[in-house]
Amino acid sequence: MRNRLLDTLSPVRYRRFLVYVMGPYKAFGVDDVVDDAGPFLEWDEDVGGEYDEEDVQALLERTRDRLREAVGVNAFLAIDAEIPLDEMDAATQTIEFARASNAVVFVAPLVGKNLGVGIEVGSVMEALDEQQRERVVFVHETGVRSAMIDGLARRWDATILTYETEDELFDRLRYFVAQVMNAEYTGDLPDLDE
Repeated sequence: MRNRLLDTLSPVRYRRFLVYVMGPYKAFGVDDVVDDAGPFLEWDEDVGGEYDEEDVQALLERTRDRLREAVGVNAFLAIDAEIPLDEMDAATQTIEFARASNAVVFVAPLVGKNLGVGIEVGSVMEALDEQQRERVVFVHETGVRSAMIDGLARRWDATILTYETEDELFDRLRYFVAQVMNAEYTGDLPDLDE
């Protein structure tokens, strides 16, 4: 999967440093993935969220683009990989992208119901080994609450951060990516290309 992503994504300064950016957008079309979407996949601006789907996807795209342009890492969204769902289902793609990436960032803006995000984060964390989990950060907007998110720190010792503004989100992600890069450079984390 790593080589496939490197062949698909546009080159940047640190081309081989893949950063998988995830968030609560519905790019795969929920109806195509599951028959009964259930309440955790509803977009609910009435539960405290101030964004609609397009706003969140735009936030994730800006975050990806800033990481690519300002930091020079090969940040990508799942939709950038251009892998059809009939070839690999969305859940498997998520796990494979996470395993292939040097860093994985979950961005959770305040969008209302967020159980689906917690479930997705949990499935990725469960699929990774302890060392791979050191490459994962969950950054949520102030005000996002979820028992699943709270459980990330307890069960997997996950790195969880908060942000209030988009600039603060970017600064936190840039710092986290730099930490992972340094850990690879010093040998505290393995080089994924070896």
